[in-house]
Amino acid sequence: MTVRRGRRDTGQAFPLYIVAVGGLLFLALAFFAVGQAAATRNGAQTAADAAALAAGQKYRDLLGKGFLDAIRDGDDTGDGGGTSWEDLLNGRGMPSEAACDNAEWFAGRNDASVTACTPDSWPTSFAVTIRTRNTVGDSVIPGTENKHASAEAKAVVAPRCTLDPAPPDEGKGGGKHGTEGKRGKEGGSSKGGKDDEGGKGKGDKPAPIGITCDGKQWTLDPEDLHDLPDAADLFAVRLAH
Repeated sequence: MTVRRGRRDTGQAFPLYIVAVGGLLFLALAFFAVGQAAATRNGAQTAADAAALAAGQKYRDLLGKGFLDAIRDGDDTGDGGGTSWEDLLNGRGMPSEAACDNAEWFAGRNDASVTACTPDSWPTSFAVTIRTRNTVGDSVIPGTENKHASAEAKAVVAPRCTLDPAPPDEGKGGGKHGTEGKRGKEGGSSKGGKDDEGGKGKGDKPAPIGITCDGKQWTLDPEDLHDLPDAADLFAVRLAH
């Protein structure tokens, strides 16, 4: 009788084992689905960070080139649009389309697409939103096969440099940054009267510009440009949290 009762108890417990194993299997698959979703979300954030930094770095390069072009040309503009080199040195004034295009390219390398790229003029920054091209995938949780991940990131382009004080004799000649032009005797005009109003004469030239970038000094002479700072010397690019 004892043997028969034990067999009957065993038979009654077997369905409970099946239910318990099935429940554990479902939980394992559910945890796996959660892990898939977390991995997709982390990948999206990585893509967003990379895209935002790519936009900021492209804009930094454009600023650096525009600033040095303005100094090299000896005028106040470096982008052809009337932006002064002082604005460029302060990190603003260049078109942002190329920066957002660069963000899109880097997002594509991370299997994502840029859904928004919003520049802000001051401090210059790029807020980028991306959407993954891949979905979470099939799982025991309904709908994950069509679920994409989205993420946002913001990169800031911060100036590293400040303009050094101008020498005491700067600006005596013609032009904003020129040196004093040669004038004829008694304040009259030199050859042909070309300097009657203190305009640029043959002796006029743009004065060197001094800047200090994170403690390092640079002297930029438009007539003798050498040992120039890189864009990375002029501007820092960082993620904003």
